[in-house]
Amino acid sequence: MSEEKEKDKDKEKESKDKRFRILMSLSIVLLTLYTGVTVGRILYSGPKVYNVSISNPNNLSAVVDYISRFYVDSVDLKNMTDSMIVSMLQELDPHSVYIPASELKSSNEHLEGNFEGIGVTFYMFNDTVVVLNVVPEGPSSRANVHPGDRIVTVNDSVIAGKKIADEKIKSLLRGEANSKVQINIRRMGVDTLIPVEITRDKVILKSIDVAYMITPNTGYIRMTGFAQNTHAEFVEALERLHAEGMTNIILDLRENLGGFLDQAIKITSELFLDKELIVYTEGQAFPRKNEYSKGNGKCGNDSIIVLIDERSASASEILAGAVQDNDRGIILGRRSFGKGLVQQMLDLPDKSGLRLTIARYYTPSGRSIQRPYQHGATGIVNYYNELNQRGENGEYDSADSIKPVDTTKYYTAKGRIVYGGGGITPDIFVPYEHSNMYARRIINSRIMRDYVMGFGDRHRNELNGITDLSKLERFFENNNPCSGFNDYVKSRGIKTSDMEIKESKAIVEIYLKRDICQITPLSDLGATYLFNKFDKTVQKALEIINTQKVEANV
Repeated sequence: MSEEKEKDKDKEKESKDKRFRILMSLSIVLLTLYTGVTVGRILYSGPKVYNVSISNPNNLSAVVDYISRFYVDSVDLKNMTDSMIVSMLQELDPHSVYIPASELKSSNEHLEGNFEGIGVTFYMFNDTVVVLNVVPEGPSSRANVHPGDRIVTVNDSVIAGKKIADEKIKSLLRGEANSKVQINIRRMGVDTLIPVEITRDKVILKSIDVAYMITPNTGYIRMTGFAQNTHAEFVEALERLHAEGMTNIILDLRENLGGFLDQAIKITSELFLDKELIVYTEGQAFPRKNEYSKGNGKCGNDSIIVLIDERSASASEILAGAVQDNDRGIILGRRSFGKGLVQQMLDLPDKSGLRLTIARYYTPSGRSIQRPYQHGATGIVNYYNELNQRGENGEYDSADSIKPVDTTKYYTAKGRIVYGGGGITPDIFVPYEHSNMYARRIINSRIMRDYVMGFGDRHRNELNGITDLSKLERFFENNNPCSGFNDYVKSRGIKTSDMEIKESKAIVEIYLKRDICQITPLSDLGATYLFNKFDKTVQKALEIINTQKVEANV
């Protein structure tokens, strides 16, 4: 072979080596960019795990499957998947939520309208559980438990004299229907402990906790939710109050966060004599569905005033929107929450639940009253903080501070302009009732409730005998709950001025009376009856009725 040919072969070999090195270098760069491999990382060189088959071939299922089967350490996969579900739902809307199996039953109690337990309300006073009230005809009532009784033991556990959280007490007292619980109670005037065996049962949670004649021709009904039994409770209240002479209704939906859509439709239907559009719903998987009143409402001839505030939401807003858009009555108070989404409860394999938004609802004029929201955890926090922002913007003090979220004009049956996008704006505004710093500190602290417990002990026999509103009035005519209260507050280390005490006297007195009513057989009825005499929104409603301005376009 000639020397020239040898040189050509060497050059060709050198060229191939050079091309190989370039290709290898380029391959490493591409691999690094594609997989994120960095210098110093050790990669598994055994069989490729990504060839393992999975039952549901999508990325999320694959990741969960790989982690469960191949991750280096043991993993709490249940907790991990729960967190993943929560994160996914935060990218949807603020009202689509995941409910773990351990919380599902308690979260549905107010919707189902009952729970299983012994049927008492209690308060931890001086490290001892005090029975505030006993549900009429409930398990504890049948076992002869009285308001004011101290629960010393539950089964073999001593709970008196210990700082036990309310949730722990509930877990000891609650249980499945027909199961038994043994308690020992201490009762005033009895020297020894009283053993009581209680057979747990279903305890009814009423959505309409107060319904009474506030004037000779005006009924007041407070509705706290829209549960499975609410329509039946509403009809019962209407029949009773009509028999007592009701021709006007004040329907109080303040702080009513909503509930079942069908209950909202049924209850709203009772307000109309004619067939009127109440609401319509629409979603990706659900075509538009119109819901109308039946045209034979039990209070279709009554004048209606609906009370709302910033915590009136969902089903409450459906009712208020139907009344407003059809010019059926007056909406009174402050702008409602602004929830225009409909959820469906869906069961998951481990008995947890998914409350998923499936549709939007619209008022008869075509309004969506849903507030704007952003996705993600921060967006949801901001969504709920918007209620505080309203206060900072002065909206709770002046109707002029209410700015429409959606400036599109919608029209009621009589041609009045209404707006959507941020709740139901009332026809007549009533500002928030402010109090001075001293009153707020007292009302929101344990001091007032502790004082009431002591007052209850001193007047237990009298309080247990208050079974109607006339007896309640006579009791407070003869017993001033404020006597000694300011000295008690000072003894608890609260410093204040004589001026603050003077300015807060009226509001402190009404809150004291309200809490005392809660430890009588009248409970919520007595408390609301007295508080309504002070409540400016209720008083404004009565003023409107008395001046016969119950037309919605006043």
